[in-house]
Amino acid sequence: MPDIEYLKLLAEKYPNRRAVRTEIINLRAILALPKATEFFLSDIHGEYDAFHYFVRSGSGMIRMRISEVFGNILTDRECDELASLIYNPEAEMARRVKSEDNFDAWCKVSIRRLVAVCRAVSNKYTRSKVKKRLPKHSAYIMDELLFADEVLDRHKYYDEIIDTIIEYGAAKSFISDMAETIANMVIDRLHIIGDIFDRGPKSHVIMDYLMANKGVDIQWGNHDVLWMGAACGNRACIATMIRINVRYNNFDMLEIGYGFNLRPLASLAEKIYGDDPCEFFMPNVLETNKYDPIPPALAAKMHKMISIIQFKIEGQEIIKHPEYHLEHRNLLETVDFEKGTVMVEGVEYPMRDMNLPTVDPKDPYKLTEEEEEVMVALESSIVNSEKLQRHINYMFTHGSLFKIMNGNLFYHGCMIFDKNGNFKDVEIDGEKYRGADYLRKLDSMIRAARGKQKGGMTNAEAASIMWFLWLSKDSPLFGKDKMTTFERYFIADKTTYKENKVPYYKLLDKEEIADKILEEFGLDPNNGFILNGHVPVKIKDGEKPVKANGKLFIIDGGISKAYHKTTGIAGYTAIVTSKHMYLAEHKPYEPLQPDGTQVFHRPIMHLIHTAPERLMIRDTDNGAELRQQIANLEALYEEFKHGGIRETY
Repeated sequence: MPDIEYLKLLAEKYPNRRAVRTEIINLRAILALPKATEFFLSDIHGEYDAFHYFVRSGSGMIRMRISEVFGNILTDRECDELASLIYNPEAEMARRVKSEDNFDAWCKVSIRRLVAVCRAVSNKYTRSKVKKRLPKHSAYIMDELLFADEVLDRHKYYDEIIDTIIEYGAAKSFISDMAETIANMVIDRLHIIGDIFDRGPKSHVIMDYLMANKGVDIQWGNHDVLWMGAACGNRACIATMIRINVRYNNFDMLEIGYGFNLRPLASLAEKIYGDDPCEFFMPNVLETNKYDPIPPALAAKMHKMISIIQFKIEGQEIIKHPEYHLEHRNLLETVDFEKGTVMVEGVEYPMRDMNLPTVDPKDPYKLTEEEEEVMVALESSIVNSEKLQRHINYMFTHGSLFKIMNGNLFYHGCMIFDKNGNFKDVEIDGEKYRGADYLRKLDSMIRAARGKQKGGMTNAEAASIMWFLWLSKDSPLFGKDKMTTFERYFIADKTTYKENKVPYYKLLDKEEIADKILEEFGLDPNNGFILNGHVPVKIKDGEKPVKANGKLFIIDGGISKAYHKTTGIAGYTAIVTSKHMYLAEHKPYEPLQPDGTQVFHRPIMHLIHTAPERLMIRDTDNGAELRQQIANLEALYEEFKHGGIRETY
C-alpha cells in the first residue's frame, strides 16, 4: 500500500477520479501491446558510418517489414529501392531526380508506400507514443496520414494531403522526415554492449548520436573504461588512449572533435626522433584525416613518443599498486642497453629498436622534463574538454558493467572463472569477491572514481581501477593473461605476442556454465540468455556466435575495419522482437559513391530463437513497473472515493 504522503503527491498530477480512471485505462491498454523490439550492438570502435547504417536500416528488419507489407505487390528490386529510400533518402531522391521522367508522380507513390511501412513498424506502440516520435514540422500531417480511416471519404482527404505536399514543393523534406520516422520506430531499445571508442575515427560522432536518442543503455567495454579513466585524469589511461588513436591516425577526432592539444607531443617527437624512421610505429590508416592531415612520418614519431611515455607511466602505476600483480609487465627495467636485449618471462630476446634516448637505465620509469610537459598538456586538454566530459558523463549515467533486463543478462567481456569452471576469488581492498559480486564491486568503484574523493585521493588516483580493468588478467573486460603491447613494438619474435584467453572462453560451449552465470545473477536459466561482445567471432575460420546450446551469444563480428580480414564479416546485430530472436550477419558497409548511388547489402538473418508465445509488455520489466503504477493509482482512487484525499476539478 503506497504511503499517504506519496498519494497526495500523486494527486497533484491526477487530481480526481476521472483523471485516475483515464490513466488506469491507458496503462492497462499498454500492458496488452506486444513487447517492442530491442537491438544489440557491440564493439563499434568508432565506425560511425557502418553503425549508423545498421541502426538506420534496423539491421534488416525494415527490409523484412517491407516484404511483409508489399511482398505480393512489389518486386524484390522495388522492395530494395524502397528500403534504400528509407536508409538514405537524400541519395535515393538525388538518383530519382535524374532517372524519373515524372519525379512528382514518383514522390506521390513513394509517400504512400512510406506511410504503409510506417504503419507496419509503429503498430506495437500507442498512438500517443507514435505522435511523440514524429518530427516537429511534419507531425500533424504524418499523424493524419498514419491514422486515416479506411473509408472512401477519408481516401479523398488522404489524397488531398499528398497532392498539396507535392504542389508546395515539400515532397523531399516530407519523404526525409517519413524515412527518419520509420528508422526511429523500428528500434525501441538500443543496447550497446561495449567498446564505442578507439580504432575507428568517429567515436565522438557515435556519442553525439546516442545522446540525441532515447531508449539507449551501454554496457561498458574495456576501451570505454579506458576513456572514462582518461577523462578522470588518470595518466596511464590518458597515455594509452592517445597512443591507440595516434596509432590509428585519428587526428581529426582527437584535435578537431575533442579539442586535445597534440602540439607538444608532435614537437617533442620531432625533436627526439627526427632522424629515426620509427618503422615499427607507422600508423594504421583506416581513414584519412580531412581537417588535420598529419604526415605518416610525423605520426610514427608521435606514436613512438607516446608509447615510451605510456610504458614509463604504466611502470609507475604498477609499482604504486602491487595489489594488481602486474610486476612481470614492467619490461623497461629489464632492457640491457649494452647487449640490446630485453628479458620477458625469464627469456632474453634481442630488441629490434634500441633508439630510446629518453629512457634512463638507472631510473627507466621517470619522465624527462619535456615528457612531463607533454603529459601536463594532454592531461589539461582531456580534463578540460567540454565535449569529452559531456560524453563521459553520459557514459556514467547511461552505462554499467552489466545489465539485467527482461530476465536476460548483458555484459561486454567475460566472467572470471578458474580452469575447473568455478568462479574465481579476486582480492580488492583486502576483501575477496567472485562472480556477480565481483562485477558489482567493480561497478561501484568505477562510479566512485567520478565522484568526490575522500582522504586526499584524487579522481585520477581513484580511476586507476579503470586502468586495471584495461589490462589485468583478472579484469572481466579484458579476458587475457597479459597485454603484449611492448613486445609487438620492440621484439621480432612473434611468439612473444601471444595473449592467452582466460578460462571463460574455453568453457563457453558448456550449457552448464551459462546456467551457472545466469543463476549467479538471480536469473532463470530455463528462460534467460546472455549477450556478450568483446571477442570477434572468426566466421571465416568456422567459429559460431551461438554458444552454450543457444543460451549465450557473442555478437562481436568485427564491425571495425581493423577486424574485417580476421572475421570475414562486418559485425552482428542481435534483434529481439516480441516473438523471435535474430542474429543479423553484416557484410562490410560501402559508403556513398561519387555518382550518388549507394550499395546496401542485405544482412543474412539467422533466426535463433522463437518464443512459445508472443511476449506482451505485461511480461517485461517495463510491464512490472506499469503494474506498480496501476496499483498506486488504484490506491489513490480509493482515497478519493472514501474522502481520504479531496478531489479537485
